[in-house]
Amino acid sequence: MARYQGGTKAPGGYYWNARHWAITLVPEEGGTLPGRANEHFRSISWVAALLLAPILGGLFVVFLPFIGFAMLGGYAWRRIVGGAREGARDLAATVTPGWRPGEAHLTGRPGEPPQEGEVAAGGAGEEALRDVAEEIAARRGEQNGGKFD
Repeated sequence: MARYQGGTKAPGGYYWNARHWAITLVPEEGGTLPGRANEHFRSISWVAALLLAPILGGLFVVFLPFIGFAMLGGYAWRRIVGGAREGARDLAATVTPGWRPGEAHLTGRPGEPPQEGEVAAGGAGEEALRDVAEEIAARRGEQNGGKFD
């Protein structure tokens, strides 16, 4: 029994794919086996094909109800897991705080007085802000020739 890969040329005859439990016929003049290179076919005689075909058909008929139950169970499992996954995603979106650009989160609670040696939440404090505002006003006055807009 010669072994061939899918997609390769093979002489005419019957070939059995054990992975898919299928028998493939290649015409007498030869041809290409179906499938990809990772699928393997074994050359079998016509007598083996004649005996194997009804056995494979009978096994299919016997296991068809189990195949149906397996497909139903797989469908139910995907629905349950998919629903749980969607619920978890919605819960995570609800619990996760929104991102607000420019908002500081690590500066303490509002109205909480700064402790000794600590700078107020605004940075250098009110005095520094007044100094900056005065400096800006002075520079604008210099640029406009002492005129304010």
